[in-house]
Amino acid sequence: MRDSDGLLLQFFDEFKLPDYFGWNFPALNDCLRDLSWLPAEHYVLVIDEAHELLVDEPEALPEFLDMLLRTGQEWSRVERVDGSSQARFRTILTCDGPGVAHLQSAASKT
Repeated sequence: MRDSDGLLLQFFDEFKLPDYFGWNFPALNDCLRDLSWLPAEHYVLVIDEAHELLVDEPEALPEFLDMLLRTGQEWSRVERVDGSSQARFRTILTCDGPGVAHLQSAASKT
């Protein structure tokens, strides 16, 4: 997922995006906010080695991170029967120590 083409392909394959997927960030955003073809009560997106995200297109990283943030906000939280709440869409980014600063810097540009 070093560039947007690789990232979009990974999402297409792993999320089993519909055939009408438009192969750009707005289309990915639309699909992540719908997910009707992939029914579940909750979604967890884990991106390992997140410091490698879009390293060949660093200008695209803030937009991508913002999209994930907005997707989580859109799905918001759901109240459970026991009174607790749980996020319905979570994103977990894993990386090494120096990668954290890189991701924080990119996220602050959104």
